[in-house]
Amino acid sequence: KLCGYLQKLSGKGPLRGFRSRWFVFDPRRCYLYYFKGPQEPLPLGHLDIASACFSYHQPEAGAAAAGDEPAAFEVHGPGGAVTVLKAATRQDMTYWLQELQQKRWEYCNNLDAAKRDSRTSPTPSDFAKGLVAKDNPGSILSQNASAERARNILAVETSPTDLVGEQAASQPAPVQASAINFSLKQWSTEIKNSMSSLRKGSNENRKSVFYTAEEWELLDPTPKDLEDSMALEEKRKHLAEGNKGLTSSAFPFDFGRIPHKARRPLKDMIGSSKNRNSSDSSPTEWCSGNGNRLLSELQLKYQSQQEELEKLKKDLLSQKELVRLLQQTVRSSQYDKYFTSRLCEGVPKDMLELLHQKDDQILGLNNQLEKLNLEKDSLQQEVKNLKCKVGELNERLGMLMETIQAKDEVIMKLSRQLSECEDSTSSQSGAINSPTATCTNKELQELDRLKDNLQGYKTQNKFLNKEILELSALRRNAEAREREWQAKYTSLEAKLCQIESKYLILLQEMKTPVCSEDQSPAREVITQLLEDALKAEPNEQPEQAFFKPHLVSEYDIYGFQTVPEDDDEEKLVAKSRALDLRSLSLSENREISTGVKWENYLASTMNREMMRCVELKNLIRSGIPHEHRSKMWKWCVSLHVKKFKDSALPGYFQSLLQKALEKPNPASKQIELDLLRTLPNNKHYSSPTSEGIQKLRNVLLAFSWRNPDIGYCQGLNRLVAIALLYLEQEDAFWCLVTIVEVFMPRDYYTKTLLGSQVDQRVFKDLLSEKLPRLHAHFEQYKVDYTLITFNWFLVVFVDSVVSDILFKIWDSFLYEGPKVIFRFALALFKCKEEEILKLQDSMSIFKYLRYFTRTILDARKLTAIAFGDLNPFPLRQIRNRRAYHLEKVRLELTELEAIREDFLRERETCAEKRDLISDDEEEN
Repeated sequence: KLCGYLQKLSGKGPLRGFRSRWFVFDPRRCYLYYFKGPQEPLPLGHLDIASACFSYHQPEAGAAAAGDEPAAFEVHGPGGAVTVLKAATRQDMTYWLQELQQKRWEYCNNLDAAKRDSRTSPTPSDFAKGLVAKDNPGSILSQNASAERARNILAVETSPTDLVGEQAASQPAPVQASAINFSLKQWSTEIKNSMSSLRKGSNENRKSVFYTAEEWELLDPTPKDLEDSMALEEKRKHLAEGNKGLTSSAFPFDFGRIPHKARRPLKDMIGSSKNRNSSDSSPTEWCSGNGNRLLSELQLKYQSQQEELEKLKKDLLSQKELVRLLQQTVRSSQYDKYFTSRLCEGVPKDMLELLHQKDDQILGLNNQLEKLNLEKDSLQQEVKNLKCKVGELNERLGMLMETIQAKDEVIMKLSRQLSECEDSTSSQSGAINSPTATCTNKELQELDRLKDNLQGYKTQNKFLNKEILELSALRRNAEAREREWQAKYTSLEAKLCQIESKYLILLQEMKTPVCSEDQSPAREVITQLLEDALKAEPNEQPEQAFFKPHLVSEYDIYGFQTVPEDDDEEKLVAKSRALDLRSLSLSENREISTGVKWENYLASTMNREMMRCVELKNLIRSGIPHEHRSKMWKWCVSLHVKKFKDSALPGYFQSLLQKALEKPNPASKQIELDLLRTLPNNKHYSSPTSEGIQKLRNVLLAFSWRNPDIGYCQGLNRLVAIALLYLEQEDAFWCLVTIVEVFMPRDYYTKTLLGSQVDQRVFKDLLSEKLPRLHAHFEQYKVDYTLITFNWFLVVFVDSVVSDILFKIWDSFLYEGPKVIFRFALALFKCKEEEILKLQDSMSIFKYLRYFTRTILDARKLTAIAFGDLNPFPLRQIRNRRAYHLEKVRLELTELEAIREDFLRERETCAEKRDLISDDEEEN
């Protein structure tokens, strides 16, 4: 994960400066998001790296080769926008530039590969799980070998520091001496209202008095300004101590309190003080002498008011203490009076004296406790003071250490100079040669500086050459892609003209026939159109394959067969349905609002974990995008089985699988029989050698050992097969656990299918309530529609609806639970209610119910009905009706069992019925 701290240049006006930001690269869209910090949930903005280019300037000084100097680089975006970023070191800058170049290269080539097949997602590299991920084309197109060699040669090897990578999130943001953020609006407000302090303007959305686009920031102060501000602060401290005896300044915005890391070494101060103009007395670039005097007067006024406030607080505390003592004395006297008046009669005097002694002891202990509490408070205050002193001492210690280090360096430098002088004196005879030695040393220093600059320019040249090479390659790819799309558009237009011409001939002949029916050209046109629609695509050359428009392929993106191979009539209907689906998907692609919402939501979760919320539920109901479904399904499953996973041992699934392979159970035989019958129309499960077959076997065997009460039930294989399209084996196993053990009631997949029968009766009640006309129509013609809907509930609509609608149902099902099945089952009937009501006999109704769900293609309309028109849809109502019908079904099963036992007893006693056997006994 490419992430870390960078400083971004922002702001307007004379206070424009750098702010430290946390940057995270998103490979899905090739965006570089930036946040206030690693823990912030929402990004402040993003940079589009896919359409950007990079550059940086080589400094002229000899520090060009120093790796610990801050280094800035530029990101040029579309429209001429330039973003300036600064890394902590030149090493980090080089690493960021190399990584961003590589990410841009990979993303753009992935985009080219994906757009060659419009059935795939534009970002196939986002897939990591499931069988569908195996169908994506190669992530990178084969590039020119010479270009690849050039990229490798021009690459600069570097490694990041601690401020790059996920481990940098645990470290504080880098702070520089120049990073002083201050709001002029806050400053003016504080002066006008005589507030207590000036606050640092850290809010991104706060606007300035003069500039309305962004917050103002201070310019980077020079080392000279920092030294002057420190001296000014010392004068203020002495003035405050002499005036009112205060030990520290209470003014929070303190220019003298520079962070420890931002202080300059002493030797730099010494060097800069030699060249300083003594007449320059301004402490910072933005503050004048009048402003300093105003700040000093406000500070002294605030200090005096604060001292008076402290005195008043102490007086108030003493008065409260006095009132408390008086109240305690009054209560004690009242107690003594009451006690003596009520109990003095008949009580010995020694007892009264003992009681008085106890009272005195209690009062003494209370006073002692109060004193201890006061001592405790004073000790805590002393601890705080000591901590402050320790901090100051540590700061002084750091300054002393820096001073010692600077002095050591000065000593070492003087020692080297002395040794050089001695060497030069001993090697040369007279003072005539000393100017020559000085010139030689200067020339050597200049030579070293030029070598450093040369190395820096070489690195910059390699980077810029690589940047030019990559941008040229990407431009050529974009031009080739444009030519290919133009050729495809031309081919589609030609094919459309041919079809329109044939249809016009057909319509003209149908309108005014000129020949007999047998010799009509309309029959020939129809025959030709059918042949064109059903004939197989001819084999073409690889370079021509892209120009041929493939609106309907043999398999859809999920691996399901789109057109059957045998019946021509069914093949024509299937191809027409596939074309309708393709048309709907193309029209939905134009409305990118849902995709943008998903991208924005996922971007907001880059720095935090996903959580259940209304926004996420609405997004999932609208359908999870193809490229994010694997990640979201895994998250939904983990959300529901977290308690099972936490209680299971590590490697739980592998241990179950190993046990199943070593010791087969009774369900193994039935599992093997059903493997090839699971989804024969999906290429991942169509043959014994298909990759999905082995994964399907492993998951079903592992579950049969986890839940021996169920073992295996026909229907579980289809649930697992759908899950494996987007999940790996272990995740598909936990998905099956979620459906069977979390979502569905008990006995849903057992031998009796008790829970499934109960849900059919609940569905009948809901149909009579939500669609009363349709329910009455079924009752009138005695149509048992539960024979159709039973399979919907058992396998969650697998093989009942078209694949696009199926996976959108599964999106909501894995997030919300089984209530979604009731919603979509009712929505399917409501969508075709009018067509069903037109049928007037039971046979035609039942025949229509067997295939009508495959004619529903508009997933958006169906989702709107399920989650909009059918509201309200409370889960409590479903639970109550399940409980009611469960008792009825159990009672019916008990009666059937009693009838069976009576029949068996009667058969044993009656000789005529002794030869009769039941189906169960025949199987056994």
